[in-house]
Amino acid sequence: MRTALFGLLLILSVPALAQIYKYTDDKGNTVYTNQPPDGVAVDTVDLPPANTVNIRTPEPPPPLASDQEDQRQPYRSLSLGGIPDEEALRANNGTFVVTAQLDPMLQRGHRIRFLLDGIPQAAPGTATALQLNNIDRGTHVLSVEVLADNDQVIQRAEQQFTVQRVHTSSPGRP
Repeated sequence: MRTALFGLLLILSVPALAQIYKYTDDKGNTVYTNQPPDGVAVDTVDLPPANTVNIRTPEPPPPLASDQEDQRQPYRSLSLGGIPDEEALRANNGTFVVTAQLDPMLQRGHRIRFLLDGIPQAAPGTATALQLNNIDRGTHVLSVEVLADNDQVIQRAEQQFTVQRVHTSSPGRP
């Protein structure tokens, strides 16, 4: 058994163009070799042709429509937080904090810019929250933009809201 296994391994490890010989040694074991010993009767082993496989690398599949959309908009979602949807925002001194909510998180090289009524409220940066101060009562539009290195807008979200401020000097107030 051991001799047969050795012979098989020897056959498989020899290059395809080499000649293989088979003989029986003085102990009765069958031996396979590529160099026959002198003075021993050997038989030539005819090997079948080696198996070959032509490996082709498959063509990559065409991009899915969702992949192409992800390249245009690197974020699945961008929205504003800290602003009520249906009701007025009560901020007696006009100060409140707004947030940009991104999925996934802000990518390297991108910056966020907040605009109130089309006017930037701070320099673009990586902070996803901004405190707005002394905002007048009334209806406003808050926008958040994600900018690339060249200040190109990658993605934008905006929300309209109303600020309600109570005057403390009102004559009807005690």
